[in-house]
Amino acid sequence: MPSPGPEGALLTFTDADRSPLSIRAKALVFVDPRSQQLHRELERLSPSGLPILIQGETGSGKELLARQIHRSSARQGLFVAVNCGALIGNQAEAELFGYVPSHPVRSQAGRTGWYGSANGGTLYLDEIGDLPKHLQRKLLTALQTREILRVGASNATPVDVRLVVATSIDLERAVEAGTFNAHLYEYLNEGFLALPPLRQRVADILPLAEYFLAMYAQRLELPVPLFDDHAAKRLQAHTWPGNTRELENVVHFALLVSRDGLIRAGDLNLPDDQ
Repeated sequence: MPSPGPEGALLTFTDADRSPLSIRAKALVFVDPRSQQLHRELERLSPSGLPILIQGETGSGKELLARQIHRSSARQGLFVAVNCGALIGNQAEAELFGYVPSHPVRSQAGRTGWYGSANGGTLYLDEIGDLPKHLQRKLLTALQTREILRVGASNATPVDVRLVVATSIDLERAVEAGTFNAHLYEYLNEGFLALPPLRQRVADILPLAEYFLAMYAQRLELPVPLFDDHAAKRLQAHTWPGNTRELENVVHFALLVSRDGLIRAGDLNLPDDQ
């Protein structure tokens, strides 16, 4: 595992789960000056309890920030992550806010919903711009009243939920276009974090690549190779349109094809357009 540089911090969170998703979700790097500024803003906002809106490109690590916000807030409940693009159809409201059957029977239990599951913790809504308009209104009400009304319920349920949302689009333009609730945007924008794409955080690239390399090597029970100078330069010169997710995939592939304890520039399989 690489050690942090003198001007930044390399933060890693590990657990027994070594799946690719958990590897990506447990790595967070603040080495580049832009990342350090982001970290200072994150540390300022995390204890406040304010809703937080994270804006950044797809694959840039928005969920990583949300998880760090949860950890820094000292909230005791769960961190619950939901993709708003999956909340579609007639069951969307029940999935998010819960469901109470009109005539409860053993075969038809109620549903807590993602919002209720995050009680005492943090609810992370990814791609908040994809949330249907009627659920945007209900989400605003839940934030303002600190209560949720489950589908089929006659009484609201008090909840203590910290909301962190993320988007890869310009929500202000979505408000102007009438596709996003203006009042909800104002509420969420009280705490705003702009996550720069990986190509603008060049000093983060090598530490993050080394993290992925070490994690995949451990998972595959392989020795950890080193990046030679040419490979390191290629990593730093690439524009990374897929951001952290693309870097992870490139490093994983390079580990599998590397030899003699070195990862060479050709092992990265990057396009020759740099």
